[in-house]
Amino acid sequence: MDTTDDDLASTRAALNPMLDATAAILPWISQTPTARFPPELNKRWQSAWAEFADTWRQHGSNDPARFRRSAMLIMSIALESADADCLGLAESLASAADHLEHKTPGNRLQAALHALCDVMLDTSDKHLPQGLEHPHLNERLRHFRDRLETALRPSGKPGERSDVLDRLFVEDAEERLSHMRESLETLPIDIYGIAEECEALIQHAEQIEMWGIYHLGRTVHHLALQLYDASEADLDRAADAIGAQLDLLEQALHAIEY
Repeated sequence: MDTTDDDLASTRAALNPMLDATAAILPWISQTPTARFPPELNKRWQSAWAEFADTWRQHGSNDPARFRRSAMLIMSIALESADADCLGLAESLASAADHLEHKTPGNRLQAALHALCDVMLDTSDKHLPQGLEHPHLNERLRHFRDRLETALRPSGKPGERSDVLDRLFVEDAEERLSHMRESLETLPIDIYGIAEECEALIQHAEQIEMWGIYHLGRTVHHLALQLYDASEADLDRAADAIGAQLDLLEQALHAIEY
């Protein structure tokens, strides 16, 4: 089928509105996004974060005065930016500086500061604007503001317990619990093995004031001690009771947050 001049003309006429619309938006697509902040301010912001990261990585909490100076430099630039999220994170850094002048940083605070430095200095994506112009800047600032505030909040855990200590305790307790179950399943029941593992667990729980775990462990230990001279029938009944207590102990360990 041959295409006539009239067909071509009608086709062009039908396409003209779409071509005109495409031509109208092309300049907008090709335009570089307008900068939110003066380039000079953005340059100082990136430089301030490089200095802050160097201070934290080189000196940690050993030089709180230097940490404060680096944090205050970020604060001054945040004030110039008049950006609420920049100011929010800067205020959290100032609170961290106050904390470091009087206390050793906890594990959560150290982890938050290390992660903050890594993210603020990340330039892996060369196609994205950096510093104050990064498209995800405000989302990141809010995230680390909240994370620092959480890390600085007094722990509700008694004594000097930490998340790391809790995790190590749970890992050790779970291993001992596994050994106790193995001892319970042997024929005859390895009463000595159960009592030995349970005694160690009780001591560790008492040291870090895990009183719920402590009392459950005491119950298992008491049941085990009663079995040394027990008959075979009593051993079977006691095995069921110990197994039930070990189940409760396992549930309690799973409930520990760290």
